[in-house]
Amino acid sequence: MLSRTADNLYWISRYMERAENLARILRVTDRLSLMPAIAESDGNEWHSTIVVAGLEDMFYERYDEATPENVISFLAFDPENPSSVRNCIETARRNGRAVRTALTTEQWETLNTTWLELPGWNENRVRGSGLNRFLDWVKDRSLLFHGATVATMLRRDSYFFSRLGTFIERADNTARIVDVKYHILLPEQAEVGGGIDYYQWASILRAVSGYRSYNSVYRQGLKPWLIVEFLTLREEMPRSLASCSLGIKESLDHLADEYGQRHECHRMAGQIHSRLRFGQVDDIFRQGLHEFLSEHIENNNRLAYEISRAYLF
Repeated sequence: MLSRTADNLYWISRYMERAENLARILRVTDRLSLMPAIAESDGNEWHSTIVVAGLEDMFYERYDEATPENVISFLAFDPENPSSVRNCIETARRNGRAVRTALTTEQWETLNTTWLELPGWNENRVRGSGLNRFLDWVKDRSLLFHGATVATMLRRDSYFFSRLGTFIERADNTARIVDVKYHILLPEQAEVGGGIDYYQWASILRAVSGYRSYNSVYRQGLKPWLIVEFLTLREEMPRSLASCSLGIKESLDHLADEYGQRHECHRMAGQIHSRLRFGQVDDIFRQGLHEFLSEHIENNNRLAYEISRAYLF
């Protein structure tokens, strides 16, 4: 496969996953902002959303304050923000058009239909209750695309490049969500383990579709250390760091078998996966949760670079 084709497939999945992640983050922020104790605070949950997205510098170059209107506009529709939901969908579709023959009919129709429906959503339409309908639409279209990928693509190199994009993007997003909760969301005057803290952790689980799954695994209620374990070390949780690292490793192993060669990205993927597979939550807190997550985000970015260097340049 041409590296250009592999690169397009990889980034189609990354951009569709990124659009879904932004929709999930905006949904949970909107829920948090409706909580009475938070509504009376300084609104730092909207600032936290910008931090989660990794776009803090770009946002404050253009806006003075992280109001709901500014954040929604910037993350959902801003044409100057390359990671806005609108630009993610448009870029994914553009990449899909460039490699139309490498996609299945179901994948292409999902991408193209999403792009055709996108202009029907604008800032006026998503005001009030329209925001939730828009975010649900984005999430549903992304899930439909990923479902078409899993259900219809041959298990060849094109499939594994697509899956790599999904898992790299998802791992980055999960780490950012947990990190921003631990360090930013809880107001200074609020009690750790109190009502606000409990509601925020529940919202984080809902942001990654993990609330019911968590309660089926643990019978002790919402405990911060168990939630961290669930979202970092439990492979059965599809959006956990451990599950993403396993998906990355397995996809790279298939590519190594297909191309008959291993690269630095294979060593790094194995190292990251081993650390998460055999890690313990006590060790994470002993190191410091923020330090652990920051290190993981950095390692994930380095792994993405090594994947690009080996296959996509």
